[in-house]
Amino acid sequence: MARVIGVRFRTAGKIYFFSPGKYEIKKGDHVIVETARGIEYGTVVAEPKDVDDSEIIKPLKTVLRTSSTKDDEQEKTNREKEKEAFKICLEKIKKHNLEMKLIDAEYTFDNNKILFYFTADGRIDFRELVKDLAAVFKTRIELRQIGVRDETKIIGGYGICGRPLCCHSYLSDFVPVSIKMAKEQSLSLNPTKISGVCGRLMCCLKNEEDVYEELNRKMPGVGDFCKAKDGLEGEVSSVNILRQTVKILVDVDDEKEVHEYKLEELESIKKKQKKKNNKKNAQDEEEMKELEALEKIEKQEGKSKLGDN
Repeated sequence: MARVIGVRFRTAGKIYFFSPGKYEIKKGDHVIVETARGIEYGTVVAEPKDVDDSEIIKPLKTVLRTSSTKDDEQEKTNREKEKEAFKICLEKIKKHNLEMKLIDAEYTFDNNKILFYFTADGRIDFRELVKDLAAVFKTRIELRQIGVRDETKIIGGYGICGRPLCCHSYLSDFVPVSIKMAKEQSLSLNPTKISGVCGRLMCCLKNEEDVYEELNRKMPGVGDFCKAKDGLEGEVSSVNILRQTVKILVDVDDEKEVHEYKLEELESIKKKQKKKNNKKNAQDEEEMKELEALEKIEKQEGKSKLGDN
């Protein structure tokens, strides 16, 4: 077991473990630590706790110090310098006529390196750009190509739900999202309705996936044949997964009526035989192809490229 604290270096960034050493540290404090990128200024998001050695990436580094007023001022100065660095880099990109979109500029705390994040279609030869930037800033320069989901995580915004984007507010890393999740939750398979502002499948599809899988396991599907405990039987016309209710089309006095039942009021469920539908309309096929393309791109992009500390 080891005593650790959790530290973040950017909003909704990955959490890294460090040893608090001799310092009394609490959540919300700022600390100075050594990372693979150099000396960094981080925010404590998890108070000291004991974790198993298997959960730690060794060697576990110790906090250099808690931040002082001078450190806080240095961090504030760095944030201001990043705005200027961003403007200069934009000018240099235009000068070299490079097909790339600059997203963010970031100084390490000790000013040992400046990272520029960008998006682009395909690979970019930015060697001359790096030389130009190094001549201006007189420090190490790193250009890092990121995906559109990382771009959205940095910039932020609001989703169709009206709330701040998950990736920018609390989601440390991206989770794999699939079309299956949308189907499981009976959502529209229209790409415009289940895609986020980044143009990829919405991360929040994962949030309730486990609950829907569990609830769907017990529920009949539309078209299944059910018999209720009151003796009535018929075909399922619709289901409410969260309420665990089923609407059944039944025969009553030679007339068709829709009766609603709770799941526990059903006596038996006979699953309908699935038939291959060869009459899918062109729009459905086009939407499914678009969703499958999004899913494929998502797998290719993989994990976030913002957290290499």
